[in-house]
Amino acid sequence: MPVEGTPSTAEIVRIIACGMIAREVLAVREQLGAQHLDLVCLPAIFHHYPDRIAPAMEEAILEARAEGVTHIFAGYADCGTGGALDKVCEKYGVARIAGPHCFSFYQGNEAAALRADEDMRSFYMTDFLARQFEAFLVKPLGLDRHPELRDMYFGNYETMVYLAQTDDPDLDRKAQEAAAFLGLAYERRFTGYGDLVPALAALTK
Repeated sequence: MPVEGTPSTAEIVRIIACGMIAREVLAVREQLGAQHLDLVCLPAIFHHYPDRIAPAMEEAILEARAEGVTHIFAGYADCGTGGALDKVCEKYGVARIAGPHCFSFYQGNEAAALRADEDMRSFYMTDFLARQFEAFLVKPLGLDRHPELRDMYFGNYETMVYLAQTDDPDLDRKAQEAAAFLGLAYERRFTGYGDLVPALAALTK
C-alpha cells in the first residue's frame, strides 16, 4: 500500500520528459503542489539526436504501463522529430506539450510564432543550456579542440537570445560569456516557464 499522503499508482501521472527541462518540470510541479506528477527523464543529449526521441518515448511508455501507470504525459514538444513523436503519442493515447520545441513553449507558442521572423537568425539559450554550455555544446561539437568550427556551426546566427526561466545573475553571466565565445550579440528575454505551466496544470484537473 502507498504511504499515507503519497499518490497511488492509479493516481500518478507519469511525465516522460526531456532531461533539458527536468528542473523546470519539478519547479512547476512544486508551484502547483502536484505531487502526483511523477517525472521520468529521457537523456538530454537526445536534443542533438532527435531521431532517438520517439523510440525512447515508446519504450518508456511501455515501461510505465508495465508498472501499472495508466496516466502518461510526454514532456516534449515535437523537438525535431518531424512528427515521429506524435505518431508514438497517438498510438498510445498520450498527450504532449504543444509547440515545435521548448524554445517556443517557454516563450509561449503564440508569442514565439509572432517573433519567428525577428528571431530568424537568433540562437536560443535556456537556463539548462547556460548551466551546461561547455558540457552540452562546446565539447560535443568539438569547439574546445577545433575553435575554427565555430563559424561553421554558428556563422548564420547574429544574436544569442537567452530565454531565462529564472532570475539568476550567475546564469546571466554564463549566458553572456557563451554569447561572447560564439561571437554573437546578446539579448536576455525573461520567459519564466511559459506554456509549461498550463500544460502541467491541466494534469491536475
